[in-house]
Amino acid sequence: MKEKVIVRDKIIEQVINKFISRSDVGFKKYGVTLNGDDQTLDTWLNHLQEELMDAVNYIEKARSVLREEIEECYIRDSTETHNTSSSIGDVKITYNETK
Repeated sequence: MKEKVIVRDKIIEQVINKFISRSDVGFKKYGVTLNGDDQTLDTWLNHLQEELMDAVNYIEKARSVLREEIEECYIRDSTETHNTSSSIGDVKITYNETK
């Protein structure tokens, strides 16, 4: 019998629920839990490497979307009379001040 875990932080509870949901998806797809999956260490390291490569791709895509959104805001707000700019990495951020 499993004990109910009391979580005092709503964010941590959301993360826990996502882990449980992800575990359920994996079990439904593969029919085995991680605990019951006896693949070799090399296989687990390969899985990890593939997941990390995917994560890098997702980061690059998110950065691209962010740059596009910032550029759209800059173009849309370019009619303002006073702009203050700063940069984070290769992303230029423009703050428009209205008078």
